[in-house]
Amino acid sequence: MGYKEFLNWFSVTPVGRWIAKTLAAKVDPFFYRISRGRFTSTGPLTIPQLTLTTVGRKSGKERTVQLGYHEDGDDVLIVASNFGGTSHPAWSYNLEANPECKIRLGPEEKKATATRLTDSEKAILWPMIEQTIPQMKSYKVRTSRNIKVYRLRTV
Repeated sequence: MGYKEFLNWFSVTPVGRWIAKTLAAKVDPFFYRISRGRFTSTGPLTIPQLTLTTVGRKSGKERTVQLGYHEDGDDVLIVASNFGGTSHPAWSYNLEANPECKIRLGPEEKKATATRLTDSEKAILWPMIEQTIPQMKSYKVRTSRNIKVYRLRTV
C-alpha cells in the first residue's frame, strides 16, 4: 500500500476521522494556503483539495474549511459528507443562506456561486465523485441522511 492509499484508508478509520475533524480541520487551510495548494498537515495531497470560505449565516463572519472536490468541466463539486456524520456540516447551511463564496484552488483564490445538485443530478455524478474522493464510499454508508452535493461555479 502506497502513501496515497494509506492516507485515504486511514482517513476513514475512527482515529483518522477524529484527527481530521479535530486537528487537521483547524490547520489544513493554513498549510494549504502557505504551500500554494501543494500540502496539508499530512504532506502532499492525496485527493484534489480546495479551501471554501463562506459567510456564517448567523455570525456574518467568514468561515474557511478544507474540502476534497471533484472537477466537472469548469466547475467543482463539493460534498457535504461531514465524514459520514448524522448532521450536515455548518458550511452547507452557510452556502444555502448565501451561495456567494470564495474558493482557493492551489495558489488562486476565486469568487464562486454555489448551487445544490438535485438528487437525480447527484445520482449521475456520484460514481465519478467516489472515484476522485474514495472516502465518500465509506461516508455514504455511515449515514442515513441525504448527503448534499454542491456545484461551485467561479464568477
